[in-house]
Amino acid sequence: MTETRDELIAAARDAARRAYAPYSGFHVGAALLLRNGDVVTGANVENASYGLTLCAETAAVAKIANEGWIGELAEVAIIGGRPDGDDLRGTDPVNPCGRCRQVLNEAAERSQTDILVHCASGDGSAVKTYKLSELLPAAFGPKDLGLID
Repeated sequence: MTETRDELIAAARDAARRAYAPYSGFHVGAALLLRNGDVVTGANVENASYGLTLCAETAAVAKIANEGWIGELAEVAIIGGRPDGDDLRGTDPVNPCGRCRQVLNEAAERSQTDILVHCASGDGSAVKTYKLSELLPAAFGPKDLGLID
């Protein structure tokens, strides 16, 4: 797990470098591991109308949904911090927001797995790993609508 986790965090860090965050100055990257071993990334995209901002996790899940891979999610890594050249600053792991937990739950339920979520600090010094069910207990999703057994 550590090798996969570290590779996912590195991919998330690379995605965070491409974030568009002129308002908060806080870059977040997400890397989704699919069952076939492919990695799909996303970065936060801010908007002057703050409510229209896209989180990194949401951007990445939108990519896999658009490719027809919504049911292939296996793991996710998230990293965030303030940019410092090519690096990110921050010593505390960045956790997905509530909206992103719900978006990840949709893909996880479609994948029929309780995915691992690796949360990393910007500087990489701290990583916490959770099952999605720990981050979003009693989640509402496709199973509640009778769409998944």
